[in-house]
Amino acid sequence: MNDAKDMVLHWIELFNRGDADGLAELYHDDAINHQVANLPIQGKHAIRELFAYEFSTAEMTCLPVNLFQDDEWVILEWKDPMGLLGCGFFHITEGKIKLQRGYWDKLSFLRMHGMPLPTR
Repeated sequence: MNDAKDMVLHWIELFNRGDADGLAELYHDDAINHQVANLPIQGKHAIRELFAYEFSTAEMTCLPVNLFQDDEWVILEWKDPMGLLGCGFFHITEGKIKLQRGYWDKLSFLRMHGMPLPTR
């Protein structure tokens, strides 16, 4: 891949196919994926497990709305077919994702997918 934006476009393709193994290969061994509605996940193996679990519990699709690149950073504004909106930040170094941070409404996601709501 030539640049960070291409990496995120490839990430979207793999995400939409539900390919946890392919996604994990895009991350550094010690990468961090922090979906701010959840605790941060560290390490390629743990990130792969996270994706595998999420793909097994809900059907998810990432439809890009805007994609911006500033050197090693890519910002992805996205929506899904059910109306959920979100934004992700990817820090890409040496051709791999070093840090991913995502912002989305977890309560709306759980409701849309008929999943149990947190009880605190």
